[in-house]
Amino acid sequence: MKVRAIITGATGMVGEGVLHECLLHPDVEQVLVLTRKPCGVTHPKLKEIILSNFFDLGPISDQLVNYNACFFCLGITSIGMKEPEYYHLTYELTLNMAQLLSIQNKDMVFNYVSGAGTTQNEKSRSMWIRVKGKTEKELMKLPFKKAYMFRPGYIQPTKGLKNTQKAYFAISWMYPALRMLFPKVVCTLKEVGLAMIHTVTIGHESPILEVKDIVKLANSQ
Repeated sequence: MKVRAIITGATGMVGEGVLHECLLHPDVEQVLVLTRKPCGVTHPKLKEIILSNFFDLGPISDQLVNYNACFFCLGITSIGMKEPEYYHLTYELTLNMAQLLSIQNKDMVFNYVSGAGTTQNEKSRSMWIRVKGKTEKELMKLPFKKAYMFRPGYIQPTKGLKNTQKAYFAISWMYPALRMLFPKVVCTLKEVGLAMIHTVTIGHESPILEVKDIVKLANSQ
């Protein structure tokens, strides 16, 4: 199966890494990036739409058809944010796009980057867990072919990419030890990208992918 993917968040670390793997992979034939600013990448497979308002998809809705995957890597940190604002930019923004895509692309596999520690307990004391968990739960109700919730922990960056978060430079040298000591929470950005591609070409039995599932699926043939 050839993958035709929509990617969001390509100017962030995770989205850039997923885009990188898609452009390298022979099973991916087409990529559409939705972004607020140019991602700075050119490739024969790649098309880019600059979108100032992710809540207003009407003007581009006719360009969001005939895709069989969405790798939704757009996200923000909850640090310093009040719950209503975080809810608006996480739950409402994600569902706004997902609902449209699920209607227009019945054979679509939708992958959402959530995070390690997420549960679908909306009564959690942690605001970000409540919001992410509700987002996961509602995405899984939409009429996609499949919807997968990715819950990565520490992600080892891909060398040479430009959007690696600064904090990673301070600890990435520890990756071999971290991987050995904490295999349940450590994976690579390459593995995240490959696992997303493989949700389309291979599939996964569970809609929730913890780190161990991401690593296993990434290395599946």
